[in-house]
Amino acid sequence: MSFRTPAGRDPFFDNAKFLAITLVVSGHLVEGLREVPAAHAAYFYVYLFHMPLFIVLSGYLSRNFTFSSGKARKLISTLAVPYVIFELVYSLPRLILYGKLDISLLDPYYLTWFLMSLFLWRLSTPVWQQLRWPLAAAVALSLLSGTSRLPDELSMNRTLGLLPFYVLGLMLRPEHFAWLRRRPVRVAGALTLAAGAVVALAVHTRVKTEWIRWRHANDAIGVDDLTGSLIRLALLAAGALLVAAFLAVTPSRRTWYSGLGTATMYAYLLHGLVVKVAERFYGDWATTLPGVAAVAAFGVGLAAVLCTGPVRRAARWAVEPGMSWAFTRLRRPG
Repeated sequence: MSFRTPAGRDPFFDNAKFLAITLVVSGHLVEGLREVPAAHAAYFYVYLFHMPLFIVLSGYLSRNFTFSSGKARKLISTLAVPYVIFELVYSLPRLILYGKLDISLLDPYYLTWFLMSLFLWRLSTPVWQQLRWPLAAAVALSLLSGTSRLPDELSMNRTLGLLPFYVLGLMLRPEHFAWLRRRPVRVAGALTLAAGAVVALAVHTRVKTEWIRWRHANDAIGVDDLTGSLIRLALLAAGALLVAAFLAVTPSRRTWYSGLGTATMYAYLLHGLVVKVAERFYGDWATTLPGVAAVAAFGVGLAAVLCTGPVRRAARWAVEPGMSWAFTRLRRPG
């Protein structure tokens, strides 16, 4: 089965996005099986770079963002409105399963934090494009954010902590990706990913999971600010290295999943509903190595299905709502 990629799109980025969403979906499904050592190691490894990868790609594809009417409308219709819709949608399983209804549009729940953070990152794009050393400034903000217990509103810890990956994406140019596609670099990328997996297997039990989630301040994780800043800096470096390695091994040719890569936001926003249901059916069968492998494989298939045309047509009202009725011509001061 193949899915068409719209003319004029570089299949490399669609391939990267689809492969990344398979990691996200499988990672969330495996999260509930972390008592299995292999599952915990895989979870730790994937979380080192799967969202940084998405964020780098988002930054690169946001390089031309301005405050023009067209860009602002897209920002509202593709991020702000879907965020509100899915905050409401994800409140329903909590109500049904746990009898808890708690809606706070400023405090993102579950995976909606990415929409909130991306909205804020994209708004800040013109600022980063005018700084002399934007990446250094973003890293400094990321490290400083770990020294304070920031409020959960606006997902501040993640928004600031992961900011360097977005700014890195803004700074990238086509020639950087062309360099990654060179054969020696691709080989090095494959070796780096393999080495990263070995390291993750060796250290995953000695590193607290909260470090790879970017949700809390240093003292909340149990370390002083100097130690915490060094750990965060190491995680930023490891994430950037693994993102580069992953992109280096990503196919640049058109593949059967290139078309699916144009709709990864559907898989991202919808898969959480399946995960919440699937977790309730995990039994002894799932807490084995074959069981973990089966759950991860199911995640790959689920990601693919959620990017297909029928799902897109059924969920477009929520993921890409038509908002033209809500806009008027850009008003300018008289």
